[in-house]
This record gives sequence, C-alpha cells and structure tokens, in this order.
Amino acid sequence: MRMRRPVTLLALALVAAFVVAAVPSMSPALADEPKRSVAVMFALDRALDGSMAPVVLAASRGLFGAEGVTVTTTVAKGSPDAIARVASGEADMALADINELIRYRDTQGSQPVKAVFVLFNRAPYAIIARKSRGINALADLDGKTLGVAEGDLSIRLWPAVVKQNHLKPETIKLSRVGAAVREPILSAGQVDAVSGFSYLSAINLRDRGVPAGDLAVLRFADYGCEAYGHAVIVNPGFAAHQPAAVKGVLRALTAGLQLAIKDPEGAVADVLSRMDDGARELELERLQTVLADNVLTADVRRDGIGGIDPARFERALDQIAEDRKFVHRRPQPADIFDDSFLPPVDSRLVN
Repeated sequence: MRMRRPVTLLALALVAAFVVAAVPSMSPALADEPKRSVAVMFALDRALDGSMAPVVLAASRGLFGAEGVTVTTTVAKGSPDAIARVASGEADMALADINELIRYRDTQGSQPVKAVFVLFNRAPYAIIARKSRGINALADLDGKTLGVAEGDLSIRLWPAVVKQNHLKPETIKLSRVGAAVREPILSAGQVDAVSGFSYLSAINLRDRGVPAGDLAVLRFADYGCEAYGHAVIVNPGFAAHQPAAVKGVLRALTAGLQLAIKDPEGAVADVLSRMDDGARELELERLQTVLADNVLTADVRRDGIGGIDPARFERALDQIAEDRKFVHRRPQPADIFDDSFLPPVDSRLVN
C-alpha cells in the first residue's frame, strides 16, 4: 500500500495565497449584481381615476423601479377597507382618508398604522348644491334637503362646519341615500344638495348634464375646515422591516406628483391607458380640480409636498371631536403621522 505524502507548510502557504488572490477578483462581479426589488402591495381606496395620477405615473414612468420597489396595486372598497387591509397585512401600503385613519386608531384593538405622506393637503369634503334651488352659500341651506350617501366621509366633519359657521342644523333636513344614486337624485331635483368629495360628485354631475353654472361647490376648507385629506399609510411591520422600500415608494410618488403638476394632460393620458372606460376631458378636469383645490395649497407652496403642520393637525383633531368623542386618549399628531420616511424637503418643494 502506498503512503500519502504529508502536506508541507509550503504547499499550505501556496494554497492560502491562491485563495486570497482570488477573492478581490470576485468582488467586482458580486458588486455588479442587481439588488433584489422589494415587492409592495399598494391598495387604492376606490377605482382608478384622474386624481390618482401620481401613483400611475410612478409606475408607468419607471419611478418605482428606479427606487428598487415593485408595486402592485389593488382596489379597496373605500378608506375603511383600505385601512383594514393595511392593518391586517393584506396590503403593505395604501391611499386612504387620514381622518378615517384617526377614527380607526381610536377603536379597540386597532393596529398602530400611521400615515407617512399627505397627498391632499386639504380634504375634498364639500356640499354640492343646485343654484337653481336657491343655494349659493352654506347659509342658504336653511330649510333645504341635503342628501347624504351611505359611507360618506365628508358628513363626519359637518358638525364642526356647522358650529364654526353658526348654522342651524335643525333647519336642514338630512336625507339618507344610496351612494350609487347620490348624483342622480340631485340631478333629478329630488334633493337640494348632497355631501361628497368636490372632485368626484361635482364633476360627475357635470358629466350627467347639469350645467356648471348651476352647481355651487361649497368646500368645507373654504368654511374653516382644517382637515387634511388622503394620505399614504403603511403597515407598521412592513415599515419596521422595509424602511428603505417605504422611503423609495414615497420618493417615487413625490416625483410622480411633480410630473402631474407640470403636465396634467400627459398624466391623464397615462391614467386613461389603465382605465377601461375613462373619458379624457372628465379625468383631466378631475385631476386639475384636485391639484388646484386639494394639493397646491398655500401650505404646500411654502413647506412642500407630503408633510403636515402639527399645529393645524391639532386643530383638525378638535374638529373631528365635534362628531366623535375620542374613546381612548386624544391622539397627538405623532401618533397618526410619521415624517421620518419623507424625502428631503428640496425634492418636495413645488417649482
């Protein structure tokens, strides 16, 4: 039987030298490997329309991809459903009404879901009325019938608006109606006004043939309502484990919103490419209305897109309390909004 020769120290040294020499030559190849994209499930609170152009542009123009995230959108049945999906982890992030988030957080067993980016600096809550029924201002609702759809979010701030404007709520009849017939019954003259979102109900009514000159759009924000509107919310577990992905989504949305501001027509073209039966003029008007009334406010022009003013948020909480007495302790702005994921302010300033 032949004996194996013992391994010499010289041989070991040569092997070690070869391994060390090989490592540097491998590192450039490893550095060139693309980073794995993070999958993000993003819920919209309703079917796609022109107001959601920033989300569409972030996807269609490759902004999400450039940030290392692959975003899949899904459609929820309103803000409560979108919040529930994020709370359960069914969705990682969502677009939802921030005031509904405040109410959710005040319920027993709620998850610590937070908003991380405000899209609508002013809530779109409004009363949409027919001037031909004698309504040109809130005070003209005295003795009139106001249609309120099931699940309508704007009516929840109505008590604060009533108080602030010294209205007499007992003289205004509230008529509960189905959401699907809100605009039709106003068009048919069965009620004098309806509550809703200014960029939805008002524009849908014009699309139904109601002359623009006959519509009075009484925005709550013009009557002292301090509430913010739709915001991006995030699952707390996802935020903790994928903070870079959350920041990437917000950078892409900020860039998408900047593109929509600069070129609304181009933005709507991208939106229509993803809608089954969208009308260009209708969705362009919707986007332009949102930008003018809810996004490009004095606060945004001064401080930039996406953030909040804590003092104003406190006042908004006071107004929410006119309709809902907080079951648990009154929340602080930091309980609801986390600004640590926002892009740098210079990228959020409106040019």
